[in-house]
Order: sequence, then structure tokens, then C-alpha cells
Amino acid sequence: MERVRDLAAKKPTVMFTNSSCCMCHSIKQLFYKLGASPTIHEIDKDPGGQEMERALRSLGCNPTVPAVFIAGCYIGSAKDVLSLHLNGYLKQMLM
Repeated sequence: MERVRDLAAKKPTVMFTNSSCCMCHSIKQLFYKLGASPTIHEIDKDPGGQEMERALRSLGCNPTVPAVFIAGCYIGSAKDVLSLHLNGYLKQMLM
């Protein structure tokens, strides 16, 4: 769990994703279109990915991917991020 928290706090915008997840891909593309350059951690390609997935689950990430952190705080999954975007808050959070 410490590794996930540490990775999430090191950069302004961090995503934990799965390389084969279509929602993960969509959320990454949304951030790129908004001009953000998130740090991406693909847990399916990380040797400690299963531990990271368990840590994300214990932090309340459900589903575990995509898990989006801004300024070290868990923002949510795809549904939460899309809701923030549609309400106009996501871009403000990224500034």
C-alpha cells in the first residue's frame, strides 16, 4: 500500500490502469485532450501489479482501474472522472 501512495504522491496527476482496459484508454485520452500529462502505471505490466491492485482495492478504488489521483488524492474511477469532467470541475482540478 505504501508503494501505491508513494507513486500517487510523486507527480501531479497519476493513473493506475490496465493496458487492455478500454475505459482506462478513454480516461487517458480525455486527460491528454485537456492538456494534462498524467503519469501512467499499468498494473498488468508491473511485476508488483497484483500487490498494487490489492492496495488500490483497500484504498477504496472499486473498480481498481482506472484509479485517478490528482495532487496525491484519489479522485475516483472512470465514472467519477467523467462526472467531474461533465460538471466542469476536472479541468479546474488539473490547473
